[in-house]
Amino acid sequence: MDSLQNIKRRIKGIGNINQITKAMELVAATKMRRSQELALTSRPYAFAALDFLATLSQLDGVVLPAILEQRPIEKKLVVLVTSDKGLCGSFNSAIIREFERFLKKNSISFKDPAYAFLAIGQKAGQYLERRTKNLAGKFTRVGDYTTLEQIKPVADKVVAGFLNKEWDEVMVFSTQFRSALKQDVLTRKILPVSFENLKKSAQDIVPETGKFAEIAREGGTLIHTDKKEAKEYIIEPSPEVILNELGAHLVLMEIYHMILEANASEHAARRVAMKNASDNAEGLAADLTLIYNKSRQASITKEIIEIVAGAEVMN
Repeated sequence: MDSLQNIKRRIKGIGNINQITKAMELVAATKMRRSQELALTSRPYAFAALDFLATLSQLDGVVLPAILEQRPIEKKLVVLVTSDKGLCGSFNSAIIREFERFLKKNSISFKDPAYAFLAIGQKAGQYLERRTKNLAGKFTRVGDYTTLEQIKPVADKVVAGFLNKEWDEVMVFSTQFRSALKQDVLTRKILPVSFENLKKSAQDIVPETGKFAEIAREGGTLIHTDKKEAKEYIIEPSPEVILNELGAHLVLMEIYHMILEANASEHAARRVAMKNASDNAEGLAADLTLIYNKSRQASITKEIIEIVAGAEVMN
């Protein structure tokens, strides 16, 4: 058994760790609330953007911009969205596991020239840099409270590569914020823009509660599947001119919403991880305190026995 001094030192060290994890838990909770608010308030716009893109993808008699055109898929870009920092439990490992499962299922090699990879987040960058030379880019520090200006370089990279035919399909692995205790890993195709991909994206991001969840439960649709039900738009000066700019902007908003959801998920996962760490530290400190008290009591008892035995010898 350790000495009383060592046990006391361990109790003090665990107490210091507990203070740090408690502080990190409070910071993560504050960031989570703010990120959650941004993600949730952006959902109506995200659904409207997806519905608008779906409507545009079904237009007849209009020359669609290149970003809305369908073409044979020869090269693909895979985007991996993780956090910049650690200490967030299984947040990053869950995304990477899903990504590796996808690679294994489709027999995809990191050396395959038909695939390029894009990292968003320091952890994704470190993971991909060790495994592939087909790294199309790495973006870090998009911020706790993401803005459009921070996301625009990412969207510009993705869209420019698609328009220049560097890749014909773009897939994104990221997390969807469900609640403070639940975050799901989703795989979404954002390019080429197609009705089926947009419909799936809308279904994936339906929350468990609220207006959109009620629409889904009642059998309603967030994306108009029938052209007769789709909204009609009057576009001036011409659809071709407007759609050329609008298509890229709507893709930017789709990526922006994904990053918001990922940030909210990251902070929620970190808050839970730090709470668990704090609880474990408190439990360990309590156990060590009990061991310390027992050891101290045993030491005192031993000293009393020695004093009594010495007194009897003197007598």
